[in-house]
Amino acid sequence: MQTQARTGMRTYPMNSPAAPAEKRKTRSLTAELVDQLSAEIQKGDLSSGEKLPTEAAIMARFGVSRTVVREAISKLQAGGLVETRHGIGTFVLTQTDPPSFRVNPNQLSTLHDVIALLELRISIETEAAALAAVRRTEGNLRIMQEAMLAFSTAIEAGRDAIAADFQFHHEIARATQNKHFADMMNSLGAQSIPRARLETTPTLDATRLAYLRRVHQEHENILNAIAQQDAESARAAMRTHLSNSRDRHKKGASSHH
Repeated sequence: MQTQARTGMRTYPMNSPAAPAEKRKTRSLTAELVDQLSAEIQKGDLSSGEKLPTEAAIMARFGVSRTVVREAISKLQAGGLVETRHGIGTFVLTQTDPPSFRVNPNQLSTLHDVIALLELRISIETEAAALAAVRRTEGNLRIMQEAMLAFSTAIEAGRDAIAADFQFHHEIARATQNKHFADMMNSLGAQSIPRARLETTPTLDATRLAYLRRVHQEHENILNAIAQQDAESARAAMRTHLSNSRDRHKKGASSHH
């Protein structure tokens, strides 16, 4: 079966000269859509708590593909403008009352900044994983499993999986049944995933794919410990996962992570 790259509404073989240009076009359209939707949210045309139109409606209104819509919504999530609730839809978050703790995107512009944020995440999420192991519900586990599946599906399709990565970590915070952990993760947003700030490669090469598969395995170790209600193992698995990420960055981010 021939490998193909899906870009926009059209599908090209990977060796087609049209594919790179189409990818650049997709990224440009995504940025335009993010700008337009952000402006509507900031002006109040899309008000706090309001559900965004369906993907199909946004596609029809702006004349863009489903790929562009999904990428734009992922970026709006990373910016803390919207949140997606599984099986319900995507909703506008309150903009008038920002959390007291907030990491601004321009505070994560350098490798040093990203490492500093990982140090904070290690201290918070290690304990969150232990609490989640004790307190998680079947619903929490189901959402973690859905995020794992979305992560795996995305990377095997040649896409990065930042939104699914963040959803997995966010659900662990929610599984503590302590709203302060979930609020803290909301404040950090999907931009707290290092790849969201240091992304330079639009496609997944073999090195990057191998790295993301390691991340997936680390997530699986965390999920298994939480599912088994083993607080010590969950704590250790989360510390290993985030420490590995920090150490990879300290080594110079040779593969842009």
